Amino acid sequence: MTPNIPPEFDHPTFRLAVAQFDQAVAHMALDPNLLERLKSPQRALAVSIPVRMDDGRVEVFRGYRVQHDLSRGPTKGGLRYHPDVTLGEVSALAMLMTWKTALAGLPFGGAKGGVAVNPTQLSSGELERLTRRYIAEIFPLLGPNKDIPAPDVGTNAQIMAWVMDTYSQQVGFAVRDVVTGKPLSIGGSLGREEATGRGVVDVTLEVLRHFHYPMDDTTIVIQGFGNVGSHAARILHEEGAKIIAISDRFGGLYNPKGLDIPTIIAERTREKTPLPSLTKFGEPIFPDDLLTLPCRVLIPAALSAQITQTNAPNIQCQFLIEGANGPTTLEADAILHDRNILVVPDIVANAGGVIVSYFEWAQDAQRFSWEEAHIHSRLRTIITQAFSRILQQAEDKKLPMRTAALIAGIEEVARAHQCRGLYP
Repeated sequence: MTPNIPPEFDHPTFRLAVAQFDQAVAHMALDPNLLERLKSPQRALAVSIPVRMDDGRVEVFRGYRVQHDLSRGPTKGGLRYHPDVTLGEVSALAMLMTWKTALAGLPFGGAKGGVAVNPTQLSSGELERLTRRYIAEIFPLLGPNKDIPAPDVGTNAQIMAWVMDTYSQQVGFAVRDVVTGKPLSIGGSLGREEATGRGVVDVTLEVLRHFHYPMDDTTIVIQGFGNVGSHAARILHEEGAKIIAISDRFGGLYNPKGLDIPTIIAERTREKTPLPSLTKFGEPIFPDDLLTLPCRVLIPAALSAQITQTNAPNIQCQFLIEGANGPTTLEADAILHDRNILVVPDIVANAGGVIVSYFEWAQDAQRFSWEEAHIHSRLRTIITQAFSRILQQAEDKKLPMRTAALIAGIEEVARAHQCRGLYP
């Protein structure tokens, strides 16, 4: 166990989040009385979730909901269903959500939740029963002005619909703004499904504009072809970029002349085919080899800890845009910074999801829907302004963008704590 980390939170992702926090506060004059408060969640709930399976057995799953900081408003963060979900992991991701929402100027603190389960091994009925019982267990924490979940790894709009209905049944009336990422028919927002990927694209376009690189002369590699990676690839292709490599959990495809992204998406959706099998579009490539391909932009949009001290010396991009949460380790960050590779951190680059979740929450509260073009425009404005502000601070202070972003987010949260004081 790492010193100063409570054993219940000790996890590689939490250790990374704390190390990044410590690295940032080393450049700040942060009140020592606030330091430890911001390192640990304000609230953390662990629950047992008994579920009746289709064969009549009752299986018990472990679930969590963590609220990192409530100083700036209700907490916001996804629900993930994955076998490796732990209290430490969701606590780390809740912390990152706090800085992410602060950077984007959203009136939220950070939260995260999840269940240790493989959702692909459950029937639709089992998945619904799991979701409803999980929400019943964490119900005291939830509410439109308390904590608003959203989709994450292993969850989708249908699961968010069950979340909304379960909460609404508990209170006796429909509460649309208790969760975001819902279907449109019950208060979802246009543009929400693609929001994280579109935000990654908006940041990528701003990076290229800032450094005067034309889109039609830009090669891009994307690791991960789920919700974030596939939408980012589609929109970047529409913008004229050359996507030379993509990958999913089965492997990758590489074509130095550029991949036909719309056709690949259509065929993969229709045939449920792993990317490496679509050899008529390109040649198969191992995911590890994909990360070190020469390109202008590398977008890791899969799992955490993909760029490490082992492969960072071989990364051949000019710009690394983090579509995933925590894809770059602390050691790799230092190596990339020394090699003058600009890393746009996750708390800036993949904030599109929570930004459009904020729009959905606001629309539900107003009982008024926005046009999709307005949503895209507002997303672009918020995320590119955040990027430009942090890039300027990083250049002025000669710091990595991640450190500059964390400093800005932590300062915003610290100001809220200072204004509110300590109760009692």
